[in-house]
Amino acid sequence: MDGKLVDFGTEVHDLAWSPDGKHAAFIDGSGSLVVSAPDGTARTTVAKNPGGQVWTHPTWQVNPVQGQGMVPARSNLLFAAETNGVLRLMGVKSSAVEGAPQPISLGNESGPDSKPLPQTGNLWPDGGGDLGIAVYANRVTGEVFVRDDFIRQTGYALGKGSEPALSSDGDDIVFVRSVDGHAHLFATKRTDGGAHDLTPKATTDYAAPVFSPDGKTVAARTAQGIVTLPADGSAAPTLVSEYTGTPAYRG
Repeated sequence: MDGKLVDFGTEVHDLAWSPDGKHAAFIDGSGSLVVSAPDGTARTTVAKNPGGQVWTHPTWQVNPVQGQGMVPARSNLLFAAETNGVLRLMGVKSSAVEGAPQPISLGNESGPDSKPLPQTGNLWPDGGGDLGIAVYANRVTGEVFVRDDFIRQTGYALGKGSEPALSSDGDDIVFVRSVDGHAHLFATKRTDGGAHDLTPKATTDYAAPVFSPDGKTVAARTAQGIVTLPADGSAAPTLVSEYTGTPAYRG
């Protein structure tokens, strides 16, 4: 962390920082969902894995009251749970102690010709903004989806891609899409279906992108280590660390 090793007292997988940077959420060595202080102390098992499940990629859903109470204040953790090969998005209060995660309702597509959104095959959730917005990918359709709590849990597909990340203001999305044999980074606005290739000259595969808190920089994993690049794609990626783990910005 900032070039220093931090001992969390357990294996740490898929770490995600709370929006205020005061707490870390991650999957521990037993596969359970844990929240701790930034230095790894004060660990609380928010949800205990019952066994036979693989939990991945927790993300924070934190927002104040919005829309005259249409969206309540909350602090939740969303994550993907795989049981017998079936993937579902789950949620639990971030303050829970060995709480019981519940499946996330995904509702219908927005628009006049709406149809039910896929309830299974979903993974890699990421939340941001003050409206309970989240993005996620679907392993079956190979698409990136947006989930909007503000409009009664409707959602829509952004197009082909995987491993999406949402900016802290909830407006911008970066994701991975295969192009000519390599995994490129693409960016789009949440309300705009057009996607811009941030790495058009890619000679390596990019994975696990994440926005900086100010939304101006994207970090991603490559085989060589962690790279960063401007979120608008105005410059080529720069190698900033030879560690090959999953990057996470602390706000």
